Formats: sequence, C-alpha cells, structure tokens
Amino acid sequence: MRNSFISHASTATVVFLLLLLSTTCKAHLSSTFYDQNCPNGLSTIRNAIRTAVSRERRMAASLIRLHFHDCFVQGCDASILLEDGERNAVQNKGSARGYEVIDSAKAQVEKICPGVVSCADILAVAARDASVAVGGPSWSVKLGRRDSTTASSSLAEQELPRFTDGLDSLISHFATKGLSARDMVALSGSHTLGQAQCSSFRGRIYNNASDIDVGFASTRKRRCPATTGKPGDSNLAPLDLVTPNSFDNNYFKNLLQKKGLLQSDQILFSGGSTDSIVSEYSRSPATFKSDFASAMIKMGDIGPLTGSAGQIRRICSAVN
Repeated sequence: MRNSFISHASTATVVFLLLLLSTTCKAHLSSTFYDQNCPNGLSTIRNAIRTAVSRERRMAASLIRLHFHDCFVQGCDASILLEDGERNAVQNKGSARGYEVIDSAKAQVEKICPGVVSCADILAVAARDASVAVGGPSWSVKLGRRDSTTASSSLAEQELPRFTDGLDSLISHFATKGLSARDMVALSGSHTLGQAQCSSFRGRIYNNASDIDVGFASTRKRRCPATTGKPGDSNLAPLDLVTPNSFDNNYFKNLLQKKGLLQSDQILFSGGSTDSIVSEYSRSPATFKSDFASAMIKMGDIGPLTGSAGQIRRICSAVN
C-alpha cells in the first residue's frame, strides 16, 4: 500500500514537472524561432529596414526608440503600434516615428509567411538591423513574442522616462524593468543618433545653468525660440552634434564637454554615480558598443507575451 502511494506520488510529480517544462518551453524566446516556419522572414525584415534607413538616416534612431518605448510599457508586445493608445502619450505624440516602416516590413513578411511573425518581433529585429545599418553593433535577437491586444496612453505616460527626469528617477525607471544603471547609460547612448524637437531642450538651453557649455547653448538658441507657441517650436537639433547619423561614442564625449542636448542626457555626467560609466564609454567605443548590444538583448526580454497569450496581428496598427 505504501509502495503504491509512493508510486502514485512519483507519477504525479513527473507529470507536474513535465507540465512545468512544457510551460517553460512555451515561454522561451529563441533566435531560431522562425527557422522552420518562416526561414526568409528575418532577411525580408532586414531588407525593408536597410531600404528605409538608406532613404533617411534618421530613421535608424527612430526605429531603435520605437522598440525601446514599446518594451517599457506592458513589455515588448508591439502595443505602441496600436492606434489610439500609447502613440498618444506625451512621450510619444509628435515624436515617435517609423510606424510606416514597421507596417511595410510586416506587409512584406505577411506575403511569404501569413500570420506567423509577430509585430513585436519585427520591432525587435528592426532595432537591431537599424543599428547595423548606421555602423552600430549587431546582436542575436531572441524571437517568439506575441502581440498585445491592448494599449494605454496613461500607462505609457507613467512608465516611460521623460527628458526632464533627474538621475535617480532615470535609474529607478530602468531598475523597475530589470535594467541596471550601466544598462541605462549604454541605452542612452542610442542618442548618438537622431534629433530632438526644440520643445524638448528649450528649458535646458535657456536656464543659464552651469552644466551646459555657453557656446553650445548659444548655437542651439538660434533655431529654438525662448517661448512656446512661436515658429520654430518643432525645429530639430541633432542629439549628437558631431556625427548625428553614425553610431559611435561621440555622444559621451559631448557629455564630458557639457554639450548634451537634453537634460536627461547631461544628467548622466553631472557629478553623480554614472559619471565613471560615461567617461569609460567616451574612451572606449568598443566597450560602449558591446554593452549597448547586451542591454538591448536584456531590454528585449521585458515582459514578452508567449505561448497562447496575445495574438499574431496581421496588421500591426490594429487588433485582428
């Protein structure tokens, strides 16, 4: 009787472990996820991204930012692509861009593998391919995410960092996503690419603070009026004034010279705990690129939907 009980208990334990293993496998992301059911999917995405970036180099920055803003709200689930949701958050409205590039890549993939590749995975792959297209690092993108059926602008406004955030706030934002201060500085280095609107750096260039180079501020004031509501509000300035279209470490060199465009950029080198990381990256582009790639992989692991959760959207901007 006792042996029979042990036998039944052992059988139950084995069944439980098998079920647990099955669940774990379903939730597992893998770089080979589409090798069998869509072998040409990744090359199709790569070609679409290369084409878009060759038309407009700034698009590389936009696609990397789109992936970042997606992952920080509800996880990496393509919720940012849904209309009338996160797109309308203060941190996204009028500045997040590249939606049409993702839509185009998705349409091309749908032609060869309908209903197979998620929009969330396309966002993740697009960020990697955009980096490579402008001389940045490559990394192995883990795949198998599914797409969210919901999106919330209010949640996005809570979860996404702001350009006015202080260092402690930035570190906290990233820590809640499982990212370290070093990851945060490395990911901020994506600002080696792209541009920002006058409204996002006006406060910094006109506050006469000691953490901004006087000549740099003067130059930026020429195309950015001191008050809102005037022509020039949406004028753009490069986040990296030296090489805004190439992925390098000049962004960090700029910070050492008090030439960070956004307050959230310069705060990384302002006498705080991240100064040493900025200095290290300014000296070693190889270390920066390696850390950036590692941080992007970690970011891509934030809260993915897998298994039977979510769906595979046929059109990225709308739920099926």
